[in-house]
Amino acid sequence: MNVASKQQDAGDDRQVAVALSYNEAEAAPRVVAKGYGTLADTIIRTAQEHGLYVHQSPELVGLLMQVNLDAQIPPELYVAVAELLAWLYRVESGGAEAAKEALLAAMTPRAPATPGLPRNEQTSR
Repeated sequence: MNVASKQQDAGDDRQVAVALSYNEAEAAPRVVAKGYGTLADTIIRTAQEHGLYVHQSPELVGLLMQVNLDAQIPPELYVAVAELLAWLYRVESGGAEAAKEALLAAMTPRAPATPGLPRNEQTSR
């Protein structure tokens, strides 16, 4: 599963973008592209051309920009990225009704997460 995330750079009008790739054989998603300005525009355009979801989250992008290129995300970001990927999976597999339910679920307070496990795995154990 792949996802790109973007934001406007706080200091100017440049785009900032980070692309993640997740392969279930790996322990965590990996930062596969990141950049500012023209490079960010290219990341976003390429993601859209390939039908990948582009998510806007300034806070998440800011944190992901600190991760080295081709490195797995750190454990501190597991929950945030797992929630994004779980939401995306529900949207892609269930259409508009699933997206509505996922949005409502995301707005409902939940129990604290177990460190290192995606929320969707916590409830199934």
